[in-house]
Amino acid sequence: MSKPSIVKGTRDFGPQQMVRRNYIFGTIRSVYEKFGFQPIETPAMENLSTLMGKYGEEGDQLLFKILNSGNFSEKIGQSDVEEGYKKLTTKISEKGLKYDLTVPFARYVVMNRSDLAMPFKRYQIQPVWRGDRPQKGRYREFYQCDADVVGTDSLVCEAEIVLMIHEVMNAFGINFSLKINNRKILTGLSEAIGAVGQEGTLAVAIDKLDKIGKEKVLEELAEKGFSEDSLSKLDPIFGIAGTNQENFLKLEELFENSETGKQGIDELKQVWNYLSAFGLSEENIELDITLARGLSYYTGAIFEVKALGVQIGSITGGGRYDNLTGAFGAPGLSGVGISFGVDRIYDVMEELNIFPDNQSVTTKLLFCHFGKEELNYALPLLQMARLAGLNSEVYPDVSKIKKQLDYADRKQIPYVCIIGSEEMKSGKLTFKNMSSGEQEKLDFEEILSKLR
Repeated sequence: MSKPSIVKGTRDFGPQQMVRRNYIFGTIRSVYEKFGFQPIETPAMENLSTLMGKYGEEGDQLLFKILNSGNFSEKIGQSDVEEGYKKLTTKISEKGLKYDLTVPFARYVVMNRSDLAMPFKRYQIQPVWRGDRPQKGRYREFYQCDADVVGTDSLVCEAEIVLMIHEVMNAFGINFSLKINNRKILTGLSEAIGAVGQEGTLAVAIDKLDKIGKEKVLEELAEKGFSEDSLSKLDPIFGIAGTNQENFLKLEELFENSETGKQGIDELKQVWNYLSAFGLSEENIELDITLARGLSYYTGAIFEVKALGVQIGSITGGGRYDNLTGAFGAPGLSGVGISFGVDRIYDVMEELNIFPDNQSVTTKLLFCHFGKEELNYALPLLQMARLAGLNSEVYPDVSKIKKQLDYADRKQIPYVCIIGSEEMKSGKLTFKNMSSGEQEKLDFEEILSKLR
């Protein structure tokens, strides 16, 4: 018999991990709701026709495809195999696990548009799946916490996303950097260097700048067919540094002959103006024109958040996508959103040891007893504790008190209430603080008052 195992890139979560994960989910959910976002859920599976072509060629390869039910190979011939895996895939698989929450959300909006109040602000907390090579901070199954607003072009939405990022990160105690760019700036950059129509290739290469360096980026672009003249015109962007306002001025000079680039700059400047109106400091915010993000559907602002002090990739990202719903029959419906990566946030908080101390505690009070009579005596008290809002339990078996106290230690239960024959007679229960070891005799009402 083989030993049990789990798929690489996936994980089990025990009680302690789940308490911490639920803390992360709850914190993000409360911020989303504070800003007026409503919850939805979509299925784990989507039709491949919904997913394919939305994430670029690399994303299509990372999609987990689901084999058709029954004899999926019944209608497959040798000629189908010889046509290659792409065409073969469409004949043996019609469904796939969702790669992110944004594309299914766009599909949901189009299918339910007549029932939604526009602009529609939704949040969604669900798992997604990607066929990545597993490594630290990168998993094949992971949760995303998305918030999107569709049905408006207002840049106030971008500013509020920045506010939500700050509120969430500050709630977790994570020092972070938030980089912002605009895909129109990347398009303007391709126009400025005489590489019109190649903004996608340019963006993918530039996005790797912080990983592979300037020379490797230029080498990659040269291999992709960029001329020496275009690459020389690209050089000024590697030297852009200074305050955000100084960088805006430099970009305006660079994009003097690019209307698209100018529009991107104007949009970001308006976001900065809104942030100033909200009273938000620029301390954590950086204009970074090398930020591209690989997803092909962003058309306006793009965001990326990284935690400081740890070697983990981005923990939050997002942007504006003017054309995404057009793929589902609703052209012109603009949207903007972000996604928090719960698994990476967890890893950051664990590495920095900044989880609140009480996040490992689920049960606050345990009733211990010396026998069956004492157990029965404890049950109505247990119910009273729960009705008072205290997470409480009773040790279910008749066992030695030491075993019951060991159970409390292993579960990190902070308080126990010990009931013996003397306690039943007097009504004064033994109340013990498991951390300090101190214990005292109290009426149950007094115990409830202390715990409240």
